[in-house]
Amino acid sequence: MPVGTSGAVKGIDCERLRETGTQMVLANTYHLALRPGADLVAAMGGLHAWMGWDGPILTDSGGFQVFSLADRSRITEEGVEFRSHIDGAKILLTPEKSVRIQEQLGSDIAMVLDQVIALPAERAAVQEAMERSIRWAIRCQAVASRSDQALFGIVQGGLESDFRRQSATALVALEFKGYAIGGLSVGESPEAMIRVLEETIPQLPENQPRYLMGVGRPEDLLEGVRRGIDLFDCVMPTRNGRNALAFTDHGPLRLRNRRHALDPRPLDTNCRCLACRHSRSYLRHLFQTGEMLGPILLSIHNLTYYHRLLTKARQAIANNQFEAFCRKQYAGWNEGPPSEEIA
Repeated sequence: MPVGTSGAVKGIDCERLRETGTQMVLANTYHLALRPGADLVAAMGGLHAWMGWDGPILTDSGGFQVFSLADRSRITEEGVEFRSHIDGAKILLTPEKSVRIQEQLGSDIAMVLDQVIALPAERAAVQEAMERSIRWAIRCQAVASRSDQALFGIVQGGLESDFRRQSATALVALEFKGYAIGGLSVGESPEAMIRVLEETIPQLPENQPRYLMGVGRPEDLLEGVRRGIDLFDCVMPTRNGRNALAFTDHGPLRLRNRRHALDPRPLDTNCRCLACRHSRSYLRHLFQTGEMLGPILLSIHNLTYYHRLLTKARQAIANNQFEAFCRKQYAGWNEGPPSEEIA
């Protein structure tokens, strides 16, 4: 799911977003509640009508902002008190308010409010956040009222195996419509993340969606799929695109490098996205001159690449060839660009 924090994936309109292969987008409860406000979005017919997006939308609960805006937030049992990054106003986001806002926004999937902490962390702090997240999940479920909106629980517990199992067991007993694994990609190593997935995913129902939040690199997607993850979101494709980095089957290309100045080839000869209709030389020129078209085109390319990667993964699974597919992908990424690219 591309991240459209404030109701838009940066630089990409809905038609171009569809062309990348995007099926579902993510928007953020905290940011939309601040500006323009959930009342306004509801008055305009909800997120789908307001954005002009007719596909599914998932809204995060604001829980990640507990982590990312830690310097301007305070956590109590009632909820999270923020200082607005816009005007400094105090905002209290409770589990109940998070659900009400998401219902006003009209997303297809809503998330419970949870407490995310940086990793690694002291075991006592991890336990406190995990147990509070369970209590908040119960409160979210108690006020959820839209039958056309699926509420997902979020498994927390840091890098502690027993806490992850405890969280998963408690949430599964509440019978949410789907389950997310949260609190990862916040400072831990890739190996630690994989270990947590291997210990957590078997605790979750196989016949309901399993969502890994905020992850990640192309290789992280494949490792998640290998272990049973169905949904991902991450800013990496678009954020890297805005910073002149393109993902390819031979690893990332950094378009600001001088070696691309006279390169007539597209980013990827197998890609039919808008960016790959141009040469690497031209794309580099756009970044060197500060033209806004550069970040737009590379964001489109990276989203197209991510969706093509996962499309091929689905096909490989259907053909019982997923492991062979992964080996081929890793071989290309590890091999790097063909030798003629190296200046």
